[in-house]
Amino acid sequence: MRFFLIFAFASTLCRSGIFDFSSPLAIIEFNMKHLVRFGLVASLALSCFAAAAHPDGVSRPVVQGSVAADSNVFQLVNPNYTQSPFTGVTREHWKAAARYLLEGAFGYVNSLDDPMRFPKQPGKSYPRSPQQEPTAMLEGLCRTLFLAAPLLKEDSTLVIHNIRVADYYRHQISKLLDSTSLTYIHRRSPQTGCTQTLVEFGALAVSLFAIPEVLWQPLSKEKKDALAATMISYGDGPTVPSNWKFFNIFILSFFKDQGYAVNEALLTEYLDKCLAHYVGQGWYNDNPAYDYYSMWAFQMYAPLWSEFFGKRYYPAYAQKFMENFKPIKDSYPYMFSRDGKMIMWGRSITYRFGAVIPLALTGLENDPSTNYGWMRRIASGALLQFLQNPNLLKDGIPTLGFYGPFEPAVQSYSCRGSVFWMGKAFLGLYVPASSPFWTSVENEGAWRNELVAGKAYSKFQEGSKILITDYPNIGASEVRAWCDVKLIGASEPFRSSENYNRLSYSSAFPWQADGVPGVVSMNYIVKNKKGEWEPFRLYKFKKFEDNVYYRDVTLETNSNVRFNLADIPLENGILRVDRNLSTDSIQVRLGHYALPKLHGEIVKERRKVKDHQVQIISNGEYQLAMVTLDGWDSMQAVDAQGVHPQANESTVINVSDSFTPTPNHPHIYATLMLWKKAGEKWTDDELVPVKGIKCSADGSTVEVSLTKDGRKTIRFGEQ
Repeated sequence: MRFFLIFAFASTLCRSGIFDFSSPLAIIEFNMKHLVRFGLVASLALSCFAAAAHPDGVSRPVVQGSVAADSNVFQLVNPNYTQSPFTGVTREHWKAAARYLLEGAFGYVNSLDDPMRFPKQPGKSYPRSPQQEPTAMLEGLCRTLFLAAPLLKEDSTLVIHNIRVADYYRHQISKLLDSTSLTYIHRRSPQTGCTQTLVEFGALAVSLFAIPEVLWQPLSKEKKDALAATMISYGDGPTVPSNWKFFNIFILSFFKDQGYAVNEALLTEYLDKCLAHYVGQGWYNDNPAYDYYSMWAFQMYAPLWSEFFGKRYYPAYAQKFMENFKPIKDSYPYMFSRDGKMIMWGRSITYRFGAVIPLALTGLENDPSTNYGWMRRIASGALLQFLQNPNLLKDGIPTLGFYGPFEPAVQSYSCRGSVFWMGKAFLGLYVPASSPFWTSVENEGAWRNELVAGKAYSKFQEGSKILITDYPNIGASEVRAWCDVKLIGASEPFRSSENYNRLSYSSAFPWQADGVPGVVSMNYIVKNKKGEWEPFRLYKFKKFEDNVYYRDVTLETNSNVRFNLADIPLENGILRVDRNLSTDSIQVRLGHYALPKLHGEIVKERRKVKDHQVQIISNGEYQLAMVTLDGWDSMQAVDAQGVHPQANESTVINVSDSFTPTPNHPHIYATLMLWKKAGEKWTDDELVPVKGIKCSADGSTVEVSLTKDGRKTIRFGEQ
């Protein structure tokens, strides 16, 4: 009878999704300690968990005061629309959001001995072998600490799922030093190069700096010495010539602060090299890319290092880092939409709203010239962008993707625990509650009166060559940035992928992957000599002049295929005027942004306006229009499956041309890529805001007459 009751109880737990009893071993592992833990309230607990189950049958964490039992999204309790009129989000809600995510992680912890081990998402992510398991668990431990540490700083007695959180992390840190533990980390040998362990120990050092009274001081001297020896063995060693240097810096800095002997010459060498990455206007180069690593790495680690350590030990370095931090407020906020949405752009996008951390850290400056209400409005908006999306969580924790799981956005260096790098956003809770970042009333910043409807506004970043454009008509932001990495022979192929090679990236239209042959979104593709459709990826920035962004591009597999590109932002989209300089005959296609299928079927419409072909698609939220002005043979709206981060089905408009070079006759592609909110009417002048195009004999200049903005001259220069 006892066995029957245990088995029945286990089966019920399995059906509720709390434990996985899909194998005999799992049933054996379910022992009496679980029954003791649940005790007499087992049936009540099961009822609560069943009520919290999502319709797909997966159990969801129930967070008191933050999430509804029948919902898979974070929900605000008592939103404050006086303090935060646009989001309702206050500092207390940020704390609730951190706990909400931490609750999901602790759903996999039944005792202090249980590591942060999460279900592997199918695909290229690791662990791909048993040898990688300790590193994956280390990621889970150190990255969830970004969520836990700010909460523990204010409440060291925090309990989640009957686990004292401070005890758990101290115990797990100790287990890193135990050679019999599954999570044991060997000290780095002199022959070992850079590993992911350095990354995670760098993260651990940030939390040790933040709450030493919780994580460090209670440890015995023996454990302190052992932890110092292990972590310093990684910090006092090689690194990657990118943002990784900060991991060494934080490790060496923390233990120097605790009185341990460290390699100070290496510490200052890495500080100098980090500063050398700075190019101006708040941007660092992450060698070789410009992406969010400039923000959730350089512009997070630098101000925190300065605050925790640098101002006391290396004030000159701290001053330089903070000088580089100041321009953040003048450009970076423009990269977010009016309602705070961030752009899907670059590698490690699974870290999502971790990108807002520099906005929160502006609170460390207490600078009267900073619009703190706008900084928080953006940060809270991005937080809600993901935490209120029902696809973010699976099995109680965030997926690898952008909203839900999305394999094209995943890199092989990520595991399921990697996503908790988004916890960097909550390091903003180290900014005192009295800071104007938290106390100012939310506002829309530049969107209130600087960015007015009827125009597009661009900010060019001279050092990084990044162009940020805002479109008040739909409240969206857009970015054009670096991409110049070959795919053939690449050790990191993601650097030449859709994560970087799109012509532009929009907060309203996340990028569609190139998973369907012959179909492309926001890029050109060319049929190469192997008969494969190859996207452009080798771009060379030329200039930004008269609101025109110029680049040259060459096909990787055939240098005879090359284009001059010119992007002109308009109030409702983009005018492209591109010169095809190819000396080989090619099949070429160009794609607009893509629309996901969200609210019923995507509606498609063809028109002819002012003698130009127009294709319009609408998904009930936005509508996109593409207009061929010159150089194209045909146009079609193409359906696709499994390549969009927001939905399984999507549609994109592509134009195509069969190009044959003609000596002394330049070939110009002139294309309008437009957008509006769904349901809004298009006028003929909005669909075709171009009155005429005139090309010079050699194609070096193109005169475009616009309906509203007069004449625009594109100057490519000689071939």
